[in-house]
Amino acid sequence: MRVLMLEFNELCPSLMDRFIAEGHLPNFERLRDHSLAMVTDAEEAPPNLEPWIQWVTVHTGLPYAEHKCFKLNDGGRLKQRRLWDEVGAAGGKAWVCGSMNAGIDPSAFAGHFMPDPWASEVEAHPEGYFKPYLDVVRAYVQEHSGRPQVTPLMLAKFIRFMVANGLRYETIVATMKQLASERRSNVKWRRAMILDRLQWDLFAAIYRREQPQLATFFLNSTAHFQHFHWREMTPDIFLNKPSEADTLAFRDTIRAGYENMDRIVGKALDLADDRTAIVLATALSQQPMLTYEDQGGRQIFRHHDIDQLLNFAGIDAPHEYRPVMSQQFLLHFEDADAALAASEKLGSLMLDDGQPVMWAVPEPATPNIVNAGCLVSANPDGATVQAGSSGRQMAFDELFYPLEALRSGMHHPDGLFWISAPGITPREVEEKVPLTAVHPTLLTLLGLEGGEKSAPSFLTTGHAAAAVENPRPLVA
Repeated sequence: MRVLMLEFNELCPSLMDRFIAEGHLPNFERLRDHSLAMVTDAEEAPPNLEPWIQWVTVHTGLPYAEHKCFKLNDGGRLKQRRLWDEVGAAGGKAWVCGSMNAGIDPSAFAGHFMPDPWASEVEAHPEGYFKPYLDVVRAYVQEHSGRPQVTPLMLAKFIRFMVANGLRYETIVATMKQLASERRSNVKWRRAMILDRLQWDLFAAIYRREQPQLATFFLNSTAHFQHFHWREMTPDIFLNKPSEADTLAFRDTIRAGYENMDRIVGKALDLADDRTAIVLATALSQQPMLTYEDQGGRQIFRHHDIDQLLNFAGIDAPHEYRPVMSQQFLLHFEDADAALAASEKLGSLMLDDGQPVMWAVPEPATPNIVNAGCLVSANPDGATVQAGSSGRQMAFDELFYPLEALRSGMHHPDGLFWISAPGITPREVEEKVPLTAVHPTLLTLLGLEGGEKSAPSFLTTGHAAAAVENPRPLVA
């Protein structure tokens, strides 16, 4: 049996039920009604409740206490085999399309591997194959200033690559309509869904060509919408109300994200044959973020210009700058001493009230790399930043700018895990399933129960039988 896994980051069981009941998600409803449908429990709490932690658990079966991948890019250094490595070791091929915080075992992997757009420590496979695509996507995803560093040559290579790898006419039309609509109204946020279309075109083309035993397809757009637009969707539960203009512009953003992914579910159902299991996994989900409302809501800030920030902090050692996600970035120095000195200078930046401005720490496994970002979470109106003992001062808003709206969604340990496959009776499992059960369950579907991970498959345990003994029918 083949497995096609849709990795839709952080979709929420409650919102899924709501939007299906309202008739917005016909393809999700069709998939659920033909699935063994479960809710997973990540069994973690903040600060260990992050997607770049939970997706490593999905792919390896290891809890965070064992894999210890705490940050994005940690996954590339993990030596534990993933699902796709087990497939390769058994003689099969895999197609990994954007899975988060992932890596491969070169001695076992066979097929195509494209890392997530925030990865800076992992190479694609075959080497260089996805470079025209990743160069452009990373420029847009990692930078939020509205000034992505995309040259005409990069765009030309990107278009040529996409034409050779599945670009569809309907995606071109949707892209042109999006660009035209941005001239008339505030809909730039919809660009993320154009990226989803492009990534599906690429995924489907390679899937049809290679017919892999395992294929994973990761999307993050709706998770991003939930983080920033829950406030506009349900303003009544928030102390800090959105403006009338923001409510009108963004109240349906989250639902639009689910509807966009519903369209892709329909295409996945059409793509699969009768020997293919369709799996939906979200790893975790979100809930409204109400914990910062008495502070005016949580705001995330990112530097305007990395050279300006480092010069202000007094850092002149040779380095390589690599943006990651949100306000996070990495600085690669020539040695650990230079990295330590830079981390101390960034860490010494203070607001005039004594509040630290930055976190900046050398990576334990690679001490020449500094992991850094802005710590400030509320707008410091008119504040000045002090640069350590040098006496330099600069206005905070000259160094940093706010990312989009106030953050209004936060992580929740519940996730969706649906399996639609030949021989699987559609049922709804009422008891939550540990997230660590996903990996061995997928190995069972693939006929690879003898993989490195020894935890029992959900499909073969007495726990599963008890959980589905009296299932509720899947009726919208």
